[in-house]
Amino acid sequence: MAHEPEKDIYETHEVEAFYDESVEAEWSRLERHRTEFAVTLRALEDHLPPPPAAVLDVGGGPGRYAIELTRRGYRVTLVDLSAANLELARAKANEAGIELEDVIQANALDLGGLADAAYNAVLLMGPLYHLTDEDARRLAVRQARRKLRAGGVIFAAFITRFAPIRDLAARDPSWAEGRWEYLERLFRTGVHDSGEGFTVAYFAHPDEIEPLMEAEGFATLGVLGCEGVVAGHEDKINVLAGEAWARWVDLNYRLGQDPALWGASDHLLYVGRKT
Repeated sequence: MAHEPEKDIYETHEVEAFYDESVEAEWSRLERHRTEFAVTLRALEDHLPPPPAAVLDVGGGPGRYAIELTRRGYRVTLVDLSAANLELARAKANEAGIELEDVIQANALDLGGLADAAYNAVLLMGPLYHLTDEDARRLAVRQARRKLRAGGVIFAAFITRFAPIRDLAARDPSWAEGRWEYLERLFRTGVHDSGEGFTVAYFAHPDEIEPLMEAEGFATLGVLGCEGVVAGHEDKINVLAGEAWARWVDLNYRLGQDPALWGASDHLLYVGRKT
């Protein structure tokens, strides 16, 4: 099927409205899912060049990663589709006593307002699971790649194909009654467009991620299941502190790199270098 730019526009408006209306929930999501946040930060620590490298955070929402990286000495430009997300990011940065390099409202499909080859790293940790068309996902990756300097690193996040089904089983399995045809289509295509539960979304099969990114000009450095081995079972882990917490983060970071666990994670993080 040919790429339909008008579909991108429709989906853009839907996604923008969704996040404008759920900005506080988006900020607190990574407090509820501490393992995902901590494991992702470990990946950033391992693959980012040292500060004060320039980082472009595309689709960074209210700035959880942008603020943390700025605190660590990076020069971070935050880009998001949602004006409400960016407003909260400014407020949270002010509360933290830090200043982001820039805060820009823009679409991951059109980053023409930013300089090419200006960043040491790009975070693309959100847009790819709101683009239901493969050509649109490829366009977002190409846009991000253009902003990277030679040898720069990309961190691209995906929600796995199995995550919504696992979540449904845990939260409300009765929802499936009368919707089995939709769920079969979701599993077959990865496209969520029922208008219920979440905005329009695309859930990727683990096998498609490396081929997609490598075809768009990246050499794979790693793929990581951000929840490690505890996806859907993290509540008691997330209340730990001190040495116990640190050991679980380390365990989940190491196990999350095992391909055998990728389909059992809710989020996958691709790390690649611009070729």
